[in-house]
Amino acid sequence: MATQRTVLITGATAGIGEAIARLLAGHPFRLILCGRRADRLKQLADELSARTEVHTLRFDITRRQEVAAALDSLPPEWKRIDVLVNNAGGAHGLDPIQSGNVDDWEAMIDANVKGLLYVSRGILPGMADRKSGHVINIGSIAGREVYAGGNVYCASKFAVDALSRGMRIDLNSAGVKVTQISPGLVETEFSLVRFKGDTSRAATPYQGITPLVGKDIADLVLFVLTRPDHVVVADLVVFPTAQASATVVNRANR
Repeated sequence: MATQRTVLITGATAGIGEAIARLLAGHPFRLILCGRRADRLKQLADELSARTEVHTLRFDITRRQEVAAALDSLPPEWKRIDVLVNNAGGAHGLDPIQSGNVDDWEAMIDANVKGLLYVSRGILPGMADRKSGHVINIGSIAGREVYAGGNVYCASKFAVDALSRGMRIDLNSAGVKVTQISPGLVETEFSLVRFKGDTSRAATPYQGITPLVGKDIADLVLFVLTRPDHVVVADLVVFPTAQASATVVNRANR
């Protein structure tokens, strides 16, 4: 039987993170599920505990001290983290930059950039010391192309792209793998958060197409984690078939 690797997933209580947790639970991985919502964490942990070992950490990735305290609280048998999935983040608003909401800007920078850094800083030293590990950063096509109203969200995802490249260089001598997965349109709670609960606007990006779902991204995570030791899938961009770029989408079925 394959040795279980310990995987820490941020943003594990919904969308892509939840899908990753559900899929990996059926393979030789044990899971550290991270999120802000205690009820969702408990419900998911209770369900997945029947399939693998599960530990939960409740914290807000935008709060540096919370991140450090949560990681420090891990029991000794959970402190060796073999795989880090930096998934938590999100978009807030779709306003032109000249009328943008500064609170939205700060929320996106705090979660998508600073939160990723806080968690990574707590885990990467152990990987580097052991000369073993794998980091998977969930990016976005918004980290490759800028679209109208995307301004700060795109900037934050361009930062994820740069950080992924930088990690790959800095961790190369330690043999730590770094993968970035950049999806296009994935139907999760993403748009509901972006449009602050407006269900009508939240449905608009997916109208007339069959979008990706969380399981599609989870399948890619499992694929990159099961490559041989000498292989790293460095960078993946994935679209639904109807999408060709950040702004070119065939909505023929609309």
